Amino acid sequence: MTVDDTRAAGRTASALVGRADQLRRLVAAVSGPPAVVVVEGEAGIGKTRLVAEMSARARQADRLVLTGACRRIREPFPLGPIVEALRGTSEHLAATGLSPVAGALRGLLPELAQVLPPALEPLDDRAAERHRVFRGLAEVLGLLGPVLVIEDLHWADEQTVEFLAYLQSVLPVSVSVVLTYRGEEADAGVRDTTRRPAHHVFHDHLVLDALDAEQTRAMAASILDEDGVTTEFGNHLYELSSGLPLAVQELLALLRERGALIRLRSGRWARKSLDELDVPPGVRDSVRERVGRLPAAAQGVAEAAAVLQVPVPVPVLMSVARLPRDQLVTGLDELLISGLLAEREGEVAFRHVLAAQAVYSGIQLGRRQELHARAASAVQAVEPEPLGQRAHHLRQAGHLHEWVDVAVRAAEQASALGDDAEAVRNLEDVLRNAPLEPDRRGRLAAQLGWAACQVLRPPAVIDVITQALSSAQPGTLRGELHFLVGVLQERHGDDPSIQRRAFAAAVDDLGDRPDLAAWVMAALGRPMDPAVPVAEHTQWLDRALEAVPAIGDPVEEVFVLGKVAMSQSAIGDPRWSGLTEDIRRRTGGRPRHRQEVSAYRSIAENAFCAGHYRLADQLLSEASQAAAGDDWSGEPLARCRLVGLLLAFGRGRWAGLGQEVATLLEEYDGRPFDRTIAETVAACLALVHGDLDAARRDLPDVANRTLMLGGYELLPISVTGLLRLSTAQGEAQAALAAVRDAVDLWEVKGLWPVAVRMVPAWIEAMIAVGRQGEATEFLAGLSATLTGLDAPFAAAVMPHARGQLAADPLDAATRFLAAAAGYDRLEAPYEAAQVREQAAYRLFAAGDPSAGEALRAALAAFQEMGARWDLDRAAQVARRHGVTVKGRYPGGPHGYGSALSPRELEVAELAAAGLTNREIGRELFLSAKTVEKHVSAVLRKLGLRSRSALGSHLSPHREEL
Repeated sequence: MTVDDTRAAGRTASALVGRADQLRRLVAAVSGPPAVVVVEGEAGIGKTRLVAEMSARARQADRLVLTGACRRIREPFPLGPIVEALRGTSEHLAATGLSPVAGALRGLLPELAQVLPPALEPLDDRAAERHRVFRGLAEVLGLLGPVLVIEDLHWADEQTVEFLAYLQSVLPVSVSVVLTYRGEEADAGVRDTTRRPAHHVFHDHLVLDALDAEQTRAMAASILDEDGVTTEFGNHLYELSSGLPLAVQELLALLRERGALIRLRSGRWARKSLDELDVPPGVRDSVRERVGRLPAAAQGVAEAAAVLQVPVPVPVLMSVARLPRDQLVTGLDELLISGLLAEREGEVAFRHVLAAQAVYSGIQLGRRQELHARAASAVQAVEPEPLGQRAHHLRQAGHLHEWVDVAVRAAEQASALGDDAEAVRNLEDVLRNAPLEPDRRGRLAAQLGWAACQVLRPPAVIDVITQALSSAQPGTLRGELHFLVGVLQERHGDDPSIQRRAFAAAVDDLGDRPDLAAWVMAALGRPMDPAVPVAEHTQWLDRALEAVPAIGDPVEEVFVLGKVAMSQSAIGDPRWSGLTEDIRRRTGGRPRHRQEVSAYRSIAENAFCAGHYRLADQLLSEASQAAAGDDWSGEPLARCRLVGLLLAFGRGRWAGLGQEVATLLEEYDGRPFDRTIAETVAACLALVHGDLDAARRDLPDVANRTLMLGGYELLPISVTGLLRLSTAQGEAQAALAAVRDAVDLWEVKGLWPVAVRMVPAWIEAMIAVGRQGEATEFLAGLSATLTGLDAPFAAAVMPHARGQLAADPLDAATRFLAAAAGYDRLEAPYEAAQVREQAAYRLFAAGDPSAGEALRAALAAFQEMGARWDLDRAAQVARRHGVTVKGRYPGGPHGYGSALSPRELEVAELAAAGLTNREIGRELFLSAKTVEKHVSAVLRKLGLRSRSALGSHLSPHREEL
């Protein structure tokens, strides 16, 4: 088995990835003999897999495929791969009329003796004897008419190369030849042979390049036999494999063996860790063998380059290798010619990370440390100083004290440049592996905590910070560390009561940090611990407000005010509105800093939950514009997009929403608390689109997880969907029991201003199980509870719920229509359509002729939004009562068919104006990936091939679209 054989270790990809064009060319060539095709590529690039795909298609077309392979270790037997290919063809040759010259093959192919002519008399001339054998082989091949595949020609013996040169000069019209070799190992004879077909022979030369990052991800998905592989996993795999298919396969096999692959709830695959993976044996052995055949100077340069890892100027390589200049130049040239090293803009490095690792792993410890020490000195002279590289080399050289100083400088530089993940990596490494004094450990742990809080998927470093806490003295640093533990626990989705204990432990130590003290008080004011009554949260919020003037930093003051206003809106404290206006006044209605963006976004999220859709939309738009237009990391905009999911769902803007949900589910895979937003919208979309199996599976799961993580303001949305679905399927009793904990919690926490939206579904379920009296009592108590609180949803919800309890059909219909008007004012079209549908049912029962109008309004709204579940139900009622229903939407759940959806039209117009995907995403607050999907859909629907054609197409057809 050759290194290029992608069947080596573990499963292979079920689909051929990144080779569509080469496969098309190869299949086309062999389908029109006579033809010779050369497939060139380095070890592991996928030559064998490509040829296998071609061979399968050729066999399907009733072509005979004969395959032979050259071997690294040759047997003293000529024409080995040709003989291998022809063995087993006796049945095919039995009915042919071979000429006497084929008798020259008897000694070569004893397996074909029964079909070959008698042996020929030997000749005294060795060259003539060989030529006669060549003629016999060419005749046999001509009669068979096969696709002849000879693999690994770089290892071919002399006679095989000579025969292939002869064959190409006399190639029978029925024969196609495919030759594969490694370009870096093929000598001049092999290359010349593959360039010499006769004039009548079609010739093509395919050079296989490495896969790109997306193709690497797709190959991993194919190997795992799953559609979903996270982008982060794919990118990391690409970085390690350099897009080499064999390396991808070997790495995945290694990950499987180590149990380092995990499957997410979404069904997508991700990694636990890809750090410090061994080089796959096949790749390692191949690289080491190649380096071992090189002169000593080249081996010394290879070791230096392997230690350096990254592209470096030649003087740095010379300093590490410590070779005389002439030897270094000679060795470097050997490595460049061999293809192991490559020049990149005046610098040199290994072409593949795995090749460098293969060489590195073969260097003995003592020499390896010496080379790292040289490397640390050499890179120090580079301008600007590469601190990360120097820190790495110092650590590997065993110079730990110097390493700590440089690693901390590297982390500070990374944070200043916005690369928080790199800062975390350096600081975590130091804190886990360096001997440190307690005070310095505490200060570095605080740096680590702040950097980790900025990473989209916070790393698991709480244990490192807690270790520093164990020796921290009372004071500001200890309070800061407790605070950071609480923040990271929130990001990781730990138990809310545990988070609260960390915040509470921080308060008393933060007297000298009014900014952090106010932040902690605001965090304690958030209704997150189920055992704490709302009055205690209110006290903490008031303390936070009192502490704000002492902060002294306008940006930090706005940040804390935003957190207070967010929590106040959840409990219906009317003061939140005044705080929001104060924040907008302080910022001029335009947030400019990350903390200000956070304030706007936080308020927008809870304002939506309470029913202030218009204000939430305005605040989120301002936050998103600021986040998209700045040079921060992608997290502020990503979090704005999460809240955007809620607003889009609540306002019935569902076109393309599923794609954005999927993108954010992936981006927030490591953030369970924030991820519940995307999970909630995904489960509710499944319900409204009629995917009831998914809704039945996901809604209880999402509701339970949101409750467990403390997302009490968000919880009513999934609970509403769960209750509606369960009641419709006759399972109301079970659903009421399942959400009882949530209802009790909203009562304890005083969160009815945001939870009131689920009341109609709760009342409907109670009525379904005969608990009308209890429902009436509940509703009366709720009305009293909401008195004096800011709860805009209540204005629509209360008549909605009372209509459900009304005995008289006309009274019920009147209440429902009043509720519909309330929902309209809130800009909540889905709820408005539902309640109009219920009004129509009561009006039909009363024989009122206006029933049809109410039902048609509901149907039109359901159809416009793509609410398939509701539309199917309402359409059945319409047919029973003779109400005319417009034709069903032809294009799936969104109802746009071949026409552009509103979102697609927005994207199309911006693309036609020349905006890039990233610029369109900033305008519409979408990810570039989502924009790309919309553009592809637009081009497909319009029958266009490029974005440049959009402008001329849109103008005359705008009305049709």
